Amino acid sequence: MSNTYYHNKTVLITGGAQGIGLGMAFGFAQAGAYVVITDKDQEAGKQAEQWLQEQSLKAEFILCDISVEADVQALMQQVKEKRQSLDALINNAGLADPFMGPLQNLDMADFDKVLAVNLRGPLLCAKYALPLLQKAGHPAILNISSTRAFMSEPETFAYSASKGGLEALTHSLAVSLTEERVRVNAIAPGWIEVGDWKKQEDKYEPQHTKEDKAQHPVGRVGQPQDIAEAALFLCSDKAGFITGQSLTIDGGMTVKMIYA
Repeated sequence: MSNTYYHNKTVLITGGAQGIGLGMAFGFAQAGAYVVITDKDQEAGKQAEQWLQEQSLKAEFILCDISVEADVQALMQQVKEKRQSLDALINNAGLADPFMGPLQNLDMADFDKVLAVNLRGPLLCAKYALPLLQKAGHPAILNISSTRAFMSEPETFAYSASKGGLEALTHSLAVSLTEERVRVNAIAPGWIEVGDWKKQEDKYEPQHTKEDKAQHPVGRVGQPQDIAEAALFLCSDKAGFITGQSLTIDGGMTVKMIYA
């Protein structure tokens, strides 16, 4: 990919104010894109916008709760008014605390809330971003899934189900948007350390034990930059023959056999 590929291109990243989302926002902005960050945490969003702009990068924050259809419609209208088209939509926003307690105590309202953000939200964003994507030369949608789509710890019902659903939604969108020329792929991150990619009040110094690192064949825990590098490729025309696929980025953790 040339160093100028993303110049004058517009990339929308949901949940882009912190963590993996902010890491991707930084990566795309460094590559020359105009990055629109959306998040329902206004404080984090404003901090992210300021931080990126202080580095002379093109970025802006728009407040949005992607589980609310009217919010998503308003978001895409603002993008249309400011940028006219959209080259890439990255569905990254999600409720990330996976543990819900014993099944017999499960509050279905909590389950529904997670699916509304993690699964319904990406579908809403794809629906209302489509007219903007169709105006771009090589449009792409990238869904950020999780290795929890393929494996689980106990009592992670909603998170695992939502990420598994997002994997299926990825190939469904890919075959459904063929005529619209929109490629759709997913990245399934494993353990990604985001302690130093949070808003100011929530930052912490990452501490990883030898055992933490040894779980990964590559010998370390992941970083947001690891996801950003793959996202830059998958949303570019260098990946023009790739659609409906999911790329696991976990340092090899899910292929390593571990015996209790």
